Amino acid sequence: MFNLDALIIEFDKGLRTLLARAPTVRPYPDADINDAAMDDAEKKHAAALMRINHTGEICAQALYQGQALTARDPVVQEKLKGAAWEETEHLAWTSKRVNELGSHLSVLNPLWYTSSLAIGAVAGLLGDKWNLGFLAETERQVGAHLQSHLDSLPVQDAKSRAVVQQMYTDEVGHADMAIKLGAAELPLPVKLAMRGMSTVMTKTVYWV
Repeated sequence: MFNLDALIIEFDKGLRTLLARAPTVRPYPDADINDAAMDDAEKKHAAALMRINHTGEICAQALYQGQALTARDPVVQEKLKGAAWEETEHLAWTSKRVNELGSHLSVLNPLWYTSSLAIGAVAGLLGDKWNLGFLAETERQVGAHLQSHLDSLPVQDAKSRAVVQQMYTDEVGHADMAIKLGAAELPLPVKLAMRGMSTVMTKTVYWV
């Protein structure tokens, strides 16, 4: 049930997502891997892909928070909160890797966060089966992006690859969770709209 206290808590989470250093309980996936030699172009490309992944996790945090805020089933709410925690760890991993590659995070992250939070809240208001369907489709599309990044990252950049591979494993798990909880299959036009929005985000964040 929506209430003011829940809204304040989610607002605090948003500030922490955007401004605070993200925590991680699990070890960094690349902790035992040494950095490989890369030229400037390879570093720039790898950093841009990891910046996209970081912004994707900003969006995921906002989506999960918005969905949990308006979800009806307490079980669904708890599952969403658990998945959001793993996305927080992804924030820690990707921001660290972007920094190691000598680049910056997207300056547009507040915009992506705010829009994703609103979308997540609307999805939750539609009912839990559609809420979960939106989650499942989001994670499928994120997984496809991560696979494309594994194909595009410099071959020798094992550190970035280790981070992206673990993120992919987690995202697949989130999609499976949503399906098991009763996710509805979204209409094709909705899927295509989501894909279009994702394309705008990735192409923008690659540079900004």
